[in-house]
Amino acid sequence: MELMSRIDVRGDVAEGFEEVREEFAAVAAEDGAAAGAQLAAYVRGRRAVDLWAGDDVTGETLTGIFSSTKGAASIVVALLVQDGVLDLDRAVAEQWPEFAVSGKAGITLRDVLTHRSGVVGAEEGLTIDELADDRVLAERMAAEAPLWRPGTAHGYASFVAFAIVGEVVRRITGRSIQELYEERIRAPFDLDLYLGLPESLEPRFRPVLPWIATAEQQAAFEAYSPSPHGIAGISYNLPAFAVSDILDIPNHRVVRALGPASAGGVGSARGLAALYAAAVSGIDGRSPLLGPATVAEFSTLHSVGPDLVGGERYKFAVGFQAKGATYPFLSARAFGHDGSAGSEAFADPCTGVAFGYTRRRAAFGFEAPEVARLAAAVVRSAGSR
Repeated sequence: MELMSRIDVRGDVAEGFEEVREEFAAVAAEDGAAAGAQLAAYVRGRRAVDLWAGDDVTGETLTGIFSSTKGAASIVVALLVQDGVLDLDRAVAEQWPEFAVSGKAGITLRDVLTHRSGVVGAEEGLTIDELADDRVLAERMAAEAPLWRPGTAHGYASFVAFAIVGEVVRRITGRSIQELYEERIRAPFDLDLYLGLPESLEPRFRPVLPWIATAEQQAAFEAYSPSPHGIAGISYNLPAFAVSDILDIPNHRVVRALGPASAGGVGSARGLAALYAAAVSGIDGRSPLLGPATVAEFSTLHSVGPDLVGGERYKFAVGFQAKGATYPFLSARAFGHDGSAGSEAFADPCTGVAFGYTRRRAAFGFEAPEVARLAAAVVRSAGSR
């Protein structure tokens, strides 16, 4: 059924998911999400939620998803491990000798995917053109020294982790993560989620809008902002960027066109939810992309405790954030990845729930508090069926 309300919530929900519609309507009325938001969810391969709200936003609107891109890239890596093509515990430098310099010879692919490598960015900073091109990023990272002894701690590599992974993938397969994603995942499942947005789809793209904060909120944020030359500052590219520049990254056509695998994806909530549904449940009767052993490998907690970049916020499995450690209503095997503007996507293999959320206005402080409310409503509704 078509949903209309005084705050212009549109879309469909399956029977039993009316609570999700009501929660989304409440979220859409709030300042940040009122600029435009999308919510989609699948349960065991069937779409149960497809909602959107906001001016100039439809269910087909595409926007920047920042680090939610890492989820798509991680599923590519998981497929290659499942196929026996990649070995998580093999040193990166075995396939990429140039990476071995400056104490990096023993860093494994698993170290990079769990953010334990110590390589989180460039100490001099990176330009937009460099951030957009994974091959250029990989060349820069080959010359960098780790910021801590690899394997002894973890720190979120915001923009560079999957450029490193992608170079290994390219040297083994002869293909980029972006090419493999298109051929093996996006095109077969017709996902509205792109690592490299075709020019023909540009009319559907809507720029990410800067966050809105009170003077007190902004002052507090700036007071605790990291040093540009500290570990967190380097990870977020603060030697070269202001925070506002970070939020503007997907608004550059060069980033959308090349789709860097760490943070350059463009998509919709439908695309995010369908990605995870395809991975763990299959869609509309099709077999899932990942088998149980692969899901178990990639959903196992690896990096917990204080993150040298994100503090207590980040807990990592392999390539993914460990969502069961973030949301208490999810199982221990839930995995996914969020993005700086407030996007979120995950799958819970135990319940078959796959979740996707986007918002056009960036969430203040890079965190969207409404996500937990929406996800909990989806999980409750799925459990009541």
